[in-house]
Order: sequence, then structure tokens, then C-alpha cells
Amino acid sequence: MAKEKDICNETQFDKVYSTLVVSLRNFIFFKCGSKDRAHDIVQESFIKLWQNCGKVPPEKAKSYVYTVANNLFLNEVAHQKVVFNYQKEVGTSQDHQSPQFLLEEKEYGEKLQRALAQLTEVQRTAFLMSRVEGKKYREIADILGISEKAAGKRISDALETLRKTIEKI
Repeated sequence: MAKEKDICNETQFDKVYSTLVVSLRNFIFFKCGSKDRAHDIVQESFIKLWQNCGKVPPEKAKSYVYTVANNLFLNEVAHQKVVFNYQKEVGTSQDHQSPQFLLEEKEYGEKLQRALAQLTEVQRTAFLMSRVEGKKYREIADILGISEKAAGKRISDALETLRKTIEKI
């Protein structure tokens, strides 16, 4: 009769499992927020119960699987914190932007290239020297051999053309 109450007995283990699995899964789900992860943690908890069935008395089975499940969850959280801190320290080259944002950025880049191609050569040259190279109007005027006011006018005309060509600039 003592053998029937032993958790190493398959029938007794099945009974403990069917009694506790739903409530344990809900408990872990509320902690982690993922149904799949909760299911995995619960399964691991019952595997540990089966592996240690000789050491766990039947009346302690519930507290054992809850403690094991909670510890597995806490270990996972601690591991994720370590990974997060490492990524923060080292800096990751991964791009965490959404695919939608990346697509819009690519489309905007293509629009900008087409708009720049529509500028006259003198406008494009002055604009790129100002915005890309960071040169001041005086430097642009000296390089192009024009007055500072003419350099400003070319950049102003380029911006106006770009605003008309590109929506939402």
C-alpha cells in the first residue's frame, strides 16, 4: 500500500500531474506572460519531480513542483538580465527597429535620391556641400567662386525644390 502512495509509482505521478498541471501553468503564466514559456517551465518542473520522486513525499509534491517552477522562472529572468546588461555594455550591432520603419526609411531614401537628381547641378553641389559636408556659406562661396549671397540662394532654392518634391519633409 505504501508503494501506491509513492510518487515514483506511475499511476500516482499521473494523478499528481493531472491535479496540479493547470493551476501550476496558470501560476507561471501570470508571472511570465507567455503561454508557451509557462508550459515549458511546468513540464520541466514535473520532470524534476519524476527525477527526484524517491526524495519527495506525496504530501510535499505540490509545494515541490511550485517551488521548482518558481525557481526555474526566476533563473530565466536572472539570465535575461545578464544578457540584457551584456548587450547594453558591449552594444549590439543588431537593428531593433521594426520592419515597417526600415521599409519606410528605405522608401524615403529612394525619394530623396530622386529629388536630389532633379536639382540643377549648381543647386545640388551647394546643397550637398552645406548639408552633407557641413560647410558654411562663406566656404561654399570660396570653393565655387561665387558670392556668399549666391551660395545661400542656391541652397535656399534647393531646399524649396526638395520640399515640393518630397512630401512630409
